[in-house]
Amino acid sequence: VAKKAAALVTKLMTRHKVDITLTNFVSSVVKVLIIIAVVIICLGKIGISVTPFVAAIGAASLGAGLAVQGMLANYGAGLAIIATRPYVVGDTIMVKDVSGQVKTIDLGHTILINEENVEITIPNKHVIGEILHNSNEYSLVQGEIDIAYSSCADTAISLVEGVLNEHDGVAQSPQCKVGIEAFAASGVTISYRYWVPTTKIIETKLAVNGLVYKAMNQQNIEIPFPQRVVTIQQNNAS
Repeated sequence: VAKKAAALVTKLMTRHKVDITLTNFVSSVVKVLIIIAVVIICLGKIGISVTPFVAAIGAASLGAGLAVQGMLANYGAGLAIIATRPYVVGDTIMVKDVSGQVKTIDLGHTILINEENVEITIPNKHVIGEILHNSNEYSLVQGEIDIAYSSCADTAISLVEGVLNEHDGVAQSPQCKVGIEAFAASGVTISYRYWVPTTKIIETKLAVNGLVYKAMNQQNIEIPFPQRVVTIQQNNAS
């Protein structure tokens, strides 16, 4: 009965497009409450008083609460996350210098998956009260390339913009940013910033860098390298 009731709750909340994390939490609570209610009713039917059991459960709960304060703090933080929804499954977040795409949100912890497909488990108590960065499902990637001072910066910028606009892995919103970053010793630094799905950062960055380099070569844009001129003076002995 409890299992069917939980499944019904899940079905109804999914039909109304309720967040998956909240749906799983509510269905689990419904299932547990029904089981507890059935146990209490059955004990009463067979003539067993439930009052001592309630008192024992209360005492045990107090002792267990003192023993698992850290776990309860995680559960409390999990309830706060589910209620306030600072992020949902699929968002890309960064907290305590750890970033990744949210895979699951449980009462006790949140699981992220980064661009290397590594799962990162963060206890929920370390999320609540911390500075949280949420970029939804995308992450910002930055690249740069130097061109010679004799080359046309506007042409180089247009080439980079073309690569970013044509690449399927680059998000079109927010828009890409391309421009002159700095004036280096050997050339002008062209910087480009763009957004990609968090789980595809590395492969997209490598592909974009390769296409940018290829575009520069095709248009004969010179890519400089550090050079040093050494002058040797000789004093002729008289």
